[in-house]
Amino acid sequence: MTGAIKVALATSEPGLAWDSDLPLLLEALRGRGVDAVAAAWDAPHFDWSRCAAVVVRSTWDYAERWPQYLAWADAVQGATRLDNPAALVRWNTDKRYLGELAGRGVPVVPTRFIVPGEAVVLPGDGQFVVKPTVSAGARDTARYTQDHHGAAAGHIAALHAAGSTAMVQPYLARIDEGERALVFLGGAFSHAMRKGPVLTDVGGVDNDRVPHPDLVPHRPSAAELALAEAALAAAPGSRGLLYARVDIATADDGAPVLMELELVEPNLFLGHSEDGLRRFTELVLARAT
Repeated sequence: MTGAIKVALATSEPGLAWDSDLPLLLEALRGRGVDAVAAAWDAPHFDWSRCAAVVVRSTWDYAERWPQYLAWADAVQGATRLDNPAALVRWNTDKRYLGELAGRGVPVVPTRFIVPGEAVVLPGDGQFVVKPTVSAGARDTARYTQDHHGAAAGHIAALHAAGSTAMVQPYLARIDEGERALVFLGGAFSHAMRKGPVLTDVGGVDNDRVPHPDLVPHRPSAAELALAEAALAAAPGSRGLLYARVDIATADDGAPVLMELELVEPNLFLGHSEDGLRRFTELVLARAT
């Protein structure tokens, strides 16, 4: 492909093994004459500056070396086009952004952040979830009941010992109805999927869970679309997003509520949407040129 536009899809060792979107994107881009390659974000000898664009995709091990990852994003953006941009990578890989979105009026799952050294206060009743603020794929995440306060406190202590801020959220009673993932490409809604509950066990961390069980296509309601658009509008610098995934669940009162706003490395389920794959390919090509 001498003379072809070169585009890199930034991934990772687990991404190369498990990202189902990656081969589809490579094939689609190459079919449009692009010299498309997949490269681990921490590949020691890859020259990102030789790419017309770098698309952040399945960089799923970033939480283990978050400062290094942020430095990589800054360096790549200094050398070429990065989608999504480094500032959003920094903002969105720390789940404390949920507090910012809540402060801007976005309905978010109630979240308490517990920094190292702060007193640990856990819910007195009902089930709840503990996770680190920097994490991907439900890693180091667990569901507890009021009978598991000792295990939950130990979980938080381990996160603090690793230098992480912990977050505590209620386990939504209606989560078994499924979490909805709404995919936006170039700022426009593309397609959506519904997945089954991930935290099916109680009382401990299991990092071998399937992150997207029982996937089925989903047609979002008007309320879900409105929530997704409000969350995107409230994100800083979101006007030029290449992609976004908005994860939504049902609150106890029946209203949709934001679980996560994924702007960095989400699975986009492109194998379930030919139109989405085509649109993504067109957007990447247009931005690279």
